[in-house]
Amino acid sequence: MNAAGRTIDLSTMYLGMHLSSPIVASSSPMTGDPRMWDRLERAGAGAIVLPSLFEEQIDREELAFEAAFAAASSAESTSYMPQGTGFDAGPARHVALVERARAQLAIPVIASINGVSPGGWVHYARRLAEAGADAIELNLYDVVTDPRRSAADVERRYVELVEEVRAEISVPLAVKIGYSFTALANFAMEIERAGADGLVLFNRLYQPDIDIDWLTVQPSLALSAPAGALPALHWIGIIRGCQAFTGSLAGTTGVHTGTDALKLLLAGANVAMTASAVLLHGPEVITTMIDSIRAWMADRNYSSVNQLRSSMSQRNVVDPSVYERLNYYQTLHSWVGSSDRPELRPALSD
Repeated sequence: MNAAGRTIDLSTMYLGMHLSSPIVASSSPMTGDPRMWDRLERAGAGAIVLPSLFEEQIDREELAFEAAFAAASSAESTSYMPQGTGFDAGPARHVALVERARAQLAIPVIASINGVSPGGWVHYARRLAEAGADAIELNLYDVVTDPRRSAADVERRYVELVEEVRAEISVPLAVKIGYSFTALANFAMEIERAGADGLVLFNRLYQPDIDIDWLTVQPSLALSAPAGALPALHWIGIIRGCQAFTGSLAGTTGVHTGTDALKLLLAGANVAMTASAVLLHGPEVITTMIDSIRAWMADRNYSSVNQLRSSMSQRNVVDPSVYERLNYYQTLHSWVGSSDRPELRPALSD
């Protein structure tokens, strides 16, 4: 109840699905552990995103099976044995995980596939949907290092991939992207026209690190920090401000508190996704987030998430330029004490 005695409705629509809360447990080891699912649901998660099935995983395991099959089979016995091209032990595990989650949970279950190459592997999206996934999240994680490939070529390939996945499934489709696009708002429209029902902003690109003792390049993994939510807040506010975009928006990375989630909702997100906070503090941190959002809404007499959503998008704020280039100038000149310490000015110029 809020101060006026009205019930506060925390439900939201995401990808055409009704969620009981705007906090979604995004893909992580926690959502891949069936022992954690009931805790996530009881804590108030509106949905969970299962760990991704990787394109490379499918390719590697199928090639490994075919090699083993060829080595173990004689020319004569091969004609009596099934072809190895359909073997998918890795994908089968993901299918089984979806089936188990769907049987165990009342909240929506979103299956994730991670790949960037249009091709036959995309039919696994249909396999996961047939296993009971309520939606598919296509995770476009790519590091383009070939200088011969243009940005236009890369974006065209992504759009084609979305079209291929869309053709394979009838359930809702979300596309998770990074923010390294020259014209991100335009690309968002292209993805929606290709068949996506929504966007997840943003993917975290994991950079390698150098071990100076052993002189090796190795993976580096660090959990997100609250400041990591700012790029998503920025672009959700811009994209939601574009009347031409009608799909769902999810903000992810850096969602550690109810305040972090609330800011994304105010900018225009349908849901806020969290992983690092759950890994750090357990599923019950979602309850803390929801309680914080509810208290804030009660203090301001909001009765529903729908009522506050997008109220701070670019289209609805008093000064839309805060989402544009002018914000760059204003931010650099907002540093306290810069006018009194001229030596700081060069460092803040760019």
